Amino acid sequence: MSLTSALLFPQALTAPVAVLEGVALRLSHSKRLEAGEALTHLIREPHLLCHAAFVIERLGFAAEAPRAVIRQAREQKHFDVAELFAFTCPARFATPTPKGLARSLHLDPSGEETELLRAIAQELLARLASPAYPLIRETAEIATFLARANWPWARAVMGELTKANPRLDIGTFVTGLNVWDRIDEWEDDGGRPPGSHHGVTADEAKDFLDKLLGDDAEPRLEQKDYAATATHAFQPRDEETANHILLAEAGTGLGKTLGYLAPSWLWARKNAAPVWVSTYTKNLQRQIDQETQRIIADPAERRDRIVIRKGRENYVCLLNLQEAFARMGSANTRSALLAGLIARWARASRDGDMVGGDFPSWLLPLFNDVAFDGETRAISPASLGLTDRRGECIYSACPHYRKCFIERAMVQGRKADLVIANHALVLRKAAVDQALGFTTTKEESSAPQDLRRIVFDEGHHLFDAADSAFSGHLTALETAELRRWLRGPESAGRRGRGLRDRVGDLVADDELAEKHMNAVLNAAYALPGPGWTRRIQAGTPEGAAEVFLSLVRQQVLARAEQNSGQTLETDCAPLVEGLSPAAGELAAALIDLKKPMANLAAALAKKLDDEAAELSTHDRGRIEAVSRSLRRRGELMVGSWIDMIERLLDKPNPLFVEWFSVDQIFGREADVGLHSHWIDPTEPLALTVLKEADGVVITSATLKDRPPEAPEDWTNAEMRTGAVHLPYPVMRASYDSPFDYRKASRIIVVNDVNREDMDQLAAAYRELFAASGGGGLGLFTAISRLRAVYKKLVRPMAQKGLALYAQHVDPMDTGTLVDMFRAERDACLLGTDAVRDGVDVPGDSLRLIVLDRVPWGTPTILERARRQAFGGQAYTDMTVRLRLRQAFGRLIRRDGDRGCFVVLDPRLASRFCTAFPPGMRIERVGLVDAIDMVRDFTQGSPA
Repeated sequence: MSLTSALLFPQALTAPVAVLEGVALRLSHSKRLEAGEALTHLIREPHLLCHAAFVIERLGFAAEAPRAVIRQAREQKHFDVAELFAFTCPARFATPTPKGLARSLHLDPSGEETELLRAIAQELLARLASPAYPLIRETAEIATFLARANWPWARAVMGELTKANPRLDIGTFVTGLNVWDRIDEWEDDGGRPPGSHHGVTADEAKDFLDKLLGDDAEPRLEQKDYAATATHAFQPRDEETANHILLAEAGTGLGKTLGYLAPSWLWARKNAAPVWVSTYTKNLQRQIDQETQRIIADPAERRDRIVIRKGRENYVCLLNLQEAFARMGSANTRSALLAGLIARWARASRDGDMVGGDFPSWLLPLFNDVAFDGETRAISPASLGLTDRRGECIYSACPHYRKCFIERAMVQGRKADLVIANHALVLRKAAVDQALGFTTTKEESSAPQDLRRIVFDEGHHLFDAADSAFSGHLTALETAELRRWLRGPESAGRRGRGLRDRVGDLVADDELAEKHMNAVLNAAYALPGPGWTRRIQAGTPEGAAEVFLSLVRQQVLARAEQNSGQTLETDCAPLVEGLSPAAGELAAALIDLKKPMANLAAALAKKLDDEAAELSTHDRGRIEAVSRSLRRRGELMVGSWIDMIERLLDKPNPLFVEWFSVDQIFGREADVGLHSHWIDPTEPLALTVLKEADGVVITSATLKDRPPEAPEDWTNAEMRTGAVHLPYPVMRASYDSPFDYRKASRIIVVNDVNREDMDQLAAAYRELFAASGGGGLGLFTAISRLRAVYKKLVRPMAQKGLALYAQHVDPMDTGTLVDMFRAERDACLLGTDAVRDGVDVPGDSLRLIVLDRVPWGTPTILERARRQAFGGQAYTDMTVRLRLRQAFGRLIRRDGDRGCFVVLDPRLASRFCTAFPPGMRIERVGLVDAIDMVRDFTQGSPA
């Protein structure tokens, strides 16, 4: 098919323009269409839109349209400027709104949005026409491929690229999707030698901080004192039995990020050794990375010296990408476009990070209508099979190994001065390496042996991070995943590589190793196989694991409280009839699996030694990686399952709490199993991380609880960070926020709204958001409550001219929704815990926070055990206060910010109010008075 004949759609820049306006559509000639009529209009002909998926889903929700109608609107060949932006400016940040794209392109975002859409399209096409546009031929190859797939923009794109290079020979083009052939190979110089141990002085830290801030910066004595105090963790270790640990609480606005980066950078450069900076969320990793631009402005140098590290599952896998493109490129127009846009991003990406990196997270929601099994659903990098699946990597056996983004990040991490990681990665790697006594290998290293100097930002989350890292889960999904890793895909259409695929050829001439491999694969039959969900629910299990899990399910359904939550759970004791012998059978089967896994790992290690002179680097890498993975899964994973069953049967351990559960997703059972958590997960945290490091800074704006009887007590801070388990004292420091909260904020408790009546709750949110003129953040303790309120808010908010976004509703990830909210002064956002913790929205975009109710802990078996262990009601109160501190901390982020903090729950008792800054007055009023107070404070003139 010729390029011309493939393009039978209207010219892009002559298509009618339409922009979302609340729950209506504004056309270019100022005509406004309500939701139902707007959908009909979008079905009838292509329009120039911005993020068609968001626009159409919002209109469909407002019109209560059937999915078939929404699908028809999505199937029309609209000219989506978000698609054109992702194609033209891959790996470039932008919020997916007309104004957001305009700002990213340095266009004036003011004026009529319909005209702005045309200006954005013209600017993007003009960039493609420039001879200076990078990789013109590669771009044209993908554009030609998309032209054959009938992408509406293709003709215009090819026309502009031909202007940039009139000699383009379209007839010689391939698809252009083979991005893996075009990425530069990474180089490994063998790592770095051990660093030295010279300390950083307080004066050095202060002077360097001054340099980072510049001559025009406002003096902040508290920030300089904080930086000086942080040098405590950057002194040489004098005793093997003691190190340097600092707990530092730094109030919002102090500037703690640069305060700890200054001594961190100095120590790394002075000693030629890395400092790991760890935070809780991927969005916060990005924020810290942005701050490092003050240290190194040049992007290329910063890429070498400062590296972001995440778990393997965050990065695109080039081999998976190649396999996915083989399916996506030929499935249909939309899947071909998705493949083309991902290929464009992969070629331009800084590090291949698809989760929180430079991959535009708003891109995939454009393709929620793309599915390979006939169903429409939300898609993600993982669901598309693009990122690295747990245990699937074949390392140096992969044809793309030398270009692998994951390996590149690890190599860079071993050479970097600053490694910006997250708590989950740091704790998991430290725990695994200490438990198995491994030395770091090039194949699977995140440099845990370099965890000698660590800064834990958002340190109040260390308890939760440790709880996740050191817990055990003997569930259907976990055990089935291990079987898949060992045996590979066992049903038609499934992807994956089993153990024999990884190293079968390398042990074929080793009779003993082959024997161990066969024993492993045979023992894996005891684990759940394909179709386990149907068999367990039908009561026809196959194999020891399925029999055990079927009885666990029986006990949960018989005893759990039926509620609207997503998890049903019950205590383990007493066991239902038959469960005890089934557990014993499973334990025996797991022992029979663990032993040959250990034997095979040892045989592979022996092969490395016996054939050292013969094995190629490629084969050594494969053997080393699989041997390590076998040990990790056998000794840690299978070993922990055996221990859990032993405790279940006759050896309970008071350090652990264990229970059975059935997990549900949208009313369907998704998993079933036995769970085990440390009652105090900071015990293994202290053992594996804190005691091993030479110096650690644990810092946060909300590190301490402030109980009424002892507001400066550090007991809870030491308990929740693991410092209480160290045999030596730690240093503690506290710095107040520089903000005048009494002048900049108001705290209001509304005492006449029934928090369980969704009509009353929605009315309160509506009127409070209107009173502030937008700029409102609504925080909810449950997703179901958020969705119920959103449904009642979306239309009246649109009628008031206020944009409304909602986590768990809008087809966008949380980070993008926060970016959109931040970029618009008068928008409102509804969210849950992920929005409450760590989101930074300075300025007038956030001037009102409304909580639906007091943030009590979830009443789970785990929560019950911790209440009993940590002081009963005192533990619950501490949890509430810390959540309130986090929520209030979102309100005032910089000098000049003003806002109101409203709680729609009269149960906010006085013992919780010490969560707020000292001296704050709590106004307890009815809704009408609260509305007036919010209006007067947020829209009035500053005092």
